[in-house]
Amino acid sequence: MTPATPADQRRPMRADARRNYDLLVAVATELFREQGADAPMDDIAKRAGVGPGTLYRHFPHRDALLAAVVADSIDALYARAEELLTEEDADEALRLWLVAATRHAGICRGLAASLVSSMYDEGSPLRASCDRMHEAGARLLRRAQQEGSAREEFDAAVLFELVAAVAWVAERSTDGLASAERLLPALSKGLIAGR
Repeated sequence: MTPATPADQRRPMRADARRNYDLLVAVATELFREQGADAPMDDIAKRAGVGPGTLYRHFPHRDALLAAVVADSIDALYARAEELLTEEDADEALRLWLVAATRHAGICRGLAASLVSSMYDEGSPLRASCDRMHEAGARLLRRAQQEGSAREEFDAAVLFELVAAVAWVAERSTDGLASAERLLPALSKGLIAGR
């Protein structure tokens, strides 16, 4: 399957437009990590040294910019799921993917909430990212349900919501990812009956 990429990455651009696009994504990545997914769009344009018009021409709204910022991370998470499909222990593969997905959802404060809200918004550019996360998780979950001991009543949507919930708690906790590391075993035990 071809990785999903934001429309501007697929569309040919002039060299100066490509530089601005890449610069805006790099600056947004920095600011989102520093300030969270709600960092002001105007601050991103200012730090990149471009006008707001340039920013909004490439990214008409925040979800479009977030989609571009997480594109590489989503591709890496999808590739990780592909690798884990070859893991001998289907339950362990699912557990390892849950760790990777939670880390991804926690790359900046507010991303987990943005991903969950875009999951229900057909028009959101982040929806494609959610769909790829769903697809990757669903394949590992189905395999663990068939070959391992994952509970049958769970589906990819529940898996996605649980990952987002753990990431949301971690981003609000004083110890960040350490709290996710404490919660993930309980999550795994809830999903995987035999553990």
